[in-house]
Amino acid sequence: MKARVKWAEGRTFVGTSGTGHSIVLGTSHGDGGTPGPSPMELLLIGTAGCSAYDVVSILEKSRQTIEDVRVEVDAERAESDPKVFTKIHLHFVVKGRGISTDKVERAISLSVDKYCSASAMMAAMADVTHDFEVVDTA
Repeated sequence: MKARVKWAEGRTFVGTSGTGHSIVLGTSHGDGGTPGPSPMELLLIGTAGCSAYDVVSILEKSRQTIEDVRVEVDAERAESDPKVFTKIHLHFVVKGRGISTDKVERAISLSVDKYCSASAMMAAMADVTHDFEVVDTA
């Protein structure tokens, strides 16, 4: 797996994945605003995305009629440099018709505890917790 980050200007960078996808990233220093998510925000987005991917895949394989999956992330960072994440909480919202709460709970646990490499890496430094809600649209 490869990636590249190139400085554009100021505190703006363009990251390009090995598969050719690009994203603008940066941090807000001064009055210029933020050109895109910060690198730390990208870590949270990547963790949530990794787990959401797993959850959708597992629920589809278990024949659940899902219509939407959302992961809301709350995180805390250390006060001193390098200001690593100390706590990360993933809140899953799964919408669909007649979805089994037990199957959602199992899918999330499998993802966070076994399959999602991003959450496993984050758990090496931070306390990663999760919960969920199921919204039945039937």
